[in-house]
Amino acid sequence: MNYYEKENSTRVQQQDHQLKLNNRRLLEITGVKEVDSFDNEEFLLETVMGYLIIRGQNLQLKNLDVGEGVVSIKGKIYEMSYVDEHHQEKAKGFFSKLFR
Repeated sequence: MNYYEKENSTRVQQQDHQLKLNNRRLLEITGVKEVDSFDNEEFLLETVMGYLIIRGQNLQLKNLDVGEGVVSIKGKIYEMSYVDEHHQEKAKGFFSKLFR
C-alpha cells in the first residue's frame, strides 16, 4: 500500500458514520466528532454528517471513545434528527444556553 492509498483509507475511516439502534434501548453511533451537550432527555452530538439530536427518557452516556469517534447511549430513544448545516450554529447556540 503506497502513501496515497493509506491516506485515502484513513480518510474513509474518519468519514464513516453509522447508527445502530437495538430495541430502542441502546444506540451506538460512529463518526462522532464531539459531544456538545447532554442530559437525561437529550443529547447534541457533532458528527461527520452534521449535528445529531437524540431525544428520549433516562438517557445515559454508556461509552465514549473520542479517538475512534464512537458513542453509546442507553435509555428509551424517542427521536433522532439531524440539524441542517444551514442551522448548525443556531442549534449549537440554542443548546449551549439550555445546558449552562
